[in-house]
Amino acid sequence: MDEKILKLKEEIEKKLSSASEPDDIEKVRVSYLGKKGSITALLKGMKDLAADQKKAFGADVNKLKAFAAEMVEKKSEELKKIQIEREIAMMPTFDITSPVNTDLGSYHPITLVQRQCETIFRSMGFTVEDYPEVVTDYECFEAVNIPKHHPARDMQDTYYLENGQLLKSQTTAAQNAILKKYGPALKEKGVPIKAIFPGRCFRNEATDACHENTFFQMEGVMVDKNISISNLIYFMKTMLSEVFRKDIRVRLRPGFFPFVEPGFELDISCLICGGEGCPSCKHSGWLELCPCGMIHPNVLREGGIDPEEYTGFAFGLGLTRLAMMKYGIKDIRDLNSGSLRALSQFTDDE
Repeated sequence: MDEKILKLKEEIEKKLSSASEPDDIEKVRVSYLGKKGSITALLKGMKDLAADQKKAFGADVNKLKAFAAEMVEKKSEELKKIQIEREIAMMPTFDITSPVNTDLGSYHPITLVQRQCETIFRSMGFTVEDYPEVVTDYECFEAVNIPKHHPARDMQDTYYLENGQLLKSQTTAAQNAILKKYGPALKEKGVPIKAIFPGRCFRNEATDACHENTFFQMEGVMVDKNISISNLIYFMKTMLSEVFRKDIRVRLRPGFFPFVEPGFELDISCLICGGEGCPSCKHSGWLELCPCGMIHPNVLREGGIDPEEYTGFAFGLGLTRLAMMKYGIKDIRDLNSGSLRALSQFTDDE
């Protein structure tokens, strides 16, 4: 074997044997196997050899190359094993015979309410979908009948990123994707679209006892032939009676939302003050819980659904306000406070 090859082999063995960090191994790999490495230089220098020498020399260089790659891999695995053993040795030890502390934590009240709502809607045939918190302007506004410069955007001033995307101001941002996802099954097999998609929303607004810049909603849609507002009322009253374990006074009043026509505000009697008036309900006795209505034809059409053949309802349930009503929380800001004293008192009563 050529002396140069033998020398490089000895150098590789020596340097890898003394390597103690992954960076050391990487330097060896680049130094010998990289594009400008020593072994690569040997291969490039074969053009200067006589024809009868090239075959044997090339074979020896390829053996060296394979040897170097194998040694690098072997050393890398060796260091990984050492690192794992070192981390295991540094881990704290636990006495598995110690009594279990069952008071280590609790679910957030919004999590409890969200899971309860998901269970209720699943029992009524709805699927539960997830959707990103960072969306495009098209998803949050244009796809749901809120074009640029529409005055409705003023009520949903949100937080924009440098790339033009934004933090969604409403769970309605998922509606277009849901219609497109389940639309083919509706048109080809007659399977109704029934889905809810809970999520966190963001708006740039002043905070008070009933308003926050970060809050949770649960959007819901149902699309099929001959869907009417009576279907919406049935599902919402069923959900509320299950959540509160009793009949709840509700009122349905006209409301404008660009993505529904007709649109309504579903209000419930304030359970914090019993309808007498308090800061949470702005002393009206009623709390706005669920903007809703029949999905606007433009929204159906944008989602690939023919509004002449299908109709549907949509609602935007305020999970944060629902949690306030269920647990008697008077100030919405307590929910984002991180106060364990305030939040740890709630339990799942399922």
